[in-house]
Amino acid sequence: PAAGLGLVSQQQVEAILAARAAELGVHLLRGVEVTGFETHEGGVTVLAGDRRFGAGWLAGCDGGRSLVRKLAGFAFPGTDAEITGHQALVEMEGADQLGRGWHTTPTGTYAHGPAPGRILTVEFDGPPADRDAPVTREELETSLRHVSGADVRVTAVRSATRYTDNARQATTYRLGRVLLAGDAAHVHSPFGGQGLNLGIGDAMNLGWKLAATVQGWAPSGLLDTYTTERHPIGVWVLDWTRAQVALMRTDPHSRALRDVVSDLLHTTSGTTYMARKISGHWQGYGDDPVIGRSAPDLVLGDGTRVGDHLHDGQGLLLGAAVNGYADRVETAKADHPGLLVRPDGIVAWAGGDGLEDALATWFGAP
Repeated sequence: PAAGLGLVSQQQVEAILAARAAELGVHLLRGVEVTGFETHEGGVTVLAGDRRFGAGWLAGCDGGRSLVRKLAGFAFPGTDAEITGHQALVEMEGADQLGRGWHTTPTGTYAHGPAPGRILTVEFDGPPADRDAPVTREELETSLRHVSGADVRVTAVRSATRYTDNARQATTYRLGRVLLAGDAAHVHSPFGGQGLNLGIGDAMNLGWKLAATVQGWAPSGLLDTYTTERHPIGVWVLDWTRAQVALMRTDPHSRALRDVVSDLLHTTSGTTYMARKISGHWQGYGDDPVIGRSAPDLVLGDGTRVGDHLHDGQGLLLGAAVNGYADRVETAKADHPGLLVRPDGIVAWAGGDGLEDALATWFGAP
């Protein structure tokens, strides 16, 4: 068990991901903005100003205001914004008047810390008049004073963003040769801490299925299972964030509900439930308690672990033998019962009958 939590900046995470992409031969184009695209029978032509890029498929991972989603015509229903929130890293005077951690006041919610100068405010007076306007020092100071009631002065802004509780989700994640993942497929408030994991889950699910399609061994309908599996998870996350906002409101009904939830969290069952939801361990595809869930990271006979074998985009078959799948499924000896693991770490078969059907469903014909 870890002794504590460590903070890793977004810049560090991006550097790690960029290095991994380079290892895999991916050339990242920075400063290139997609301005449009054209679909045709053989693929997609992406436009970036005067430049044109051809590909078989287009995955729109271009954020909550996704141009790809809009141009492709994805339906994007949901609920409108009702709050204005700010997150910022600032320098300020009078910070000692702010309590550390989260605080609900008659005028909203604010948080201070854990890093010095990191602040968050939530106001329930409606969405911002101009979401695209730069966040100013004056705006942050006014919001923080209004919500906290403290006589603080923001003297400098190192970074700042504005957000709302606008919650929307594409009704499908695929239209022909165009797919959506991450915030392009679903937007919501940051409350509940689920957004990053949701996007990573999309990428892991889509990545291997799209690769299998491009390489030509994907069984019929494999790419459509991306929406089938990931859309329900997105539905849950959006409702989870809506619930967080409901609990933060300052009216008497919300305060009463917050007290009830607080009491539940002081019970073992309540804490266990909440920890399981936040961790995402409950998430899976289908109702089976094993199949459709994340594979356990078992230690194999050679000392490696299951996760060590899932870095190359292949599946993994443990404790069983099969012919005709060596190009897409690695086999390994194990003292454990038979297990077929998809490239995204999801169990596709767990002993007994059905191995051939599972292979055909997820890895196509031998």
